[in-house]
Amino acid sequence: MKSRIFMYLFIFALLFILFQYVNSKKYFEAETLKINNISAERDSLKNYVDNLEDSTQQLIFKNLDLQYFSLENNDDALAYYEHLKVDDLPRYIADKLLETNEKKGDNPLVPYAGMNGSMKINKIKILNHKWLLADFSDGRYWGELFIKYELKDDLGIDFTRIDHLLYTRSSF
Repeated sequence: MKSRIFMYLFIFALLFILFQYVNSKKYFEAETLKINNISAERDSLKNYVDNLEDSTQQLIFKNLDLQYFSLENNDDALAYYEHLKVDDLPRYIADKLLETNEKKGDNPLVPYAGMNGSMKINKIKILNHKWLLADFSDGRYWGELFIKYELKDDLGIDFTRIDHLLYTRSSF
């Protein structure tokens, strides 16, 4: 009887060990599959991050290229007015140009009469210590100005329109 108990215990232990082996094998395979999926996702995310970094680099270079003609990044042009001690020279010039909008009616620098309201200057790009570009509009019609400016020692500014254009397509 003792030998049968030991035999049953041995068979039970053998079945238990076999069950544990099969269960562990399935668990190991499932975890390996999860790890492989995570690894594939990680590689996919790494490629995505690499693409984003490349795009960011391209945008940085494009931004630097766009800033080439800009008073803020032109040390020689800024040195031209260094003796005036203006904190933010581009902002000062832009504010003075926008003050020309305060007059009733069309802006005096815009050579066109507004058909849908008064022509006013909207955006300004200061190129260097002598020139700037300005966008104007009356709400429906728009155009651009090329303006020469002269900043005087008393911080007054004279604006002279050099050239202008009005876009002919008026339907938005």
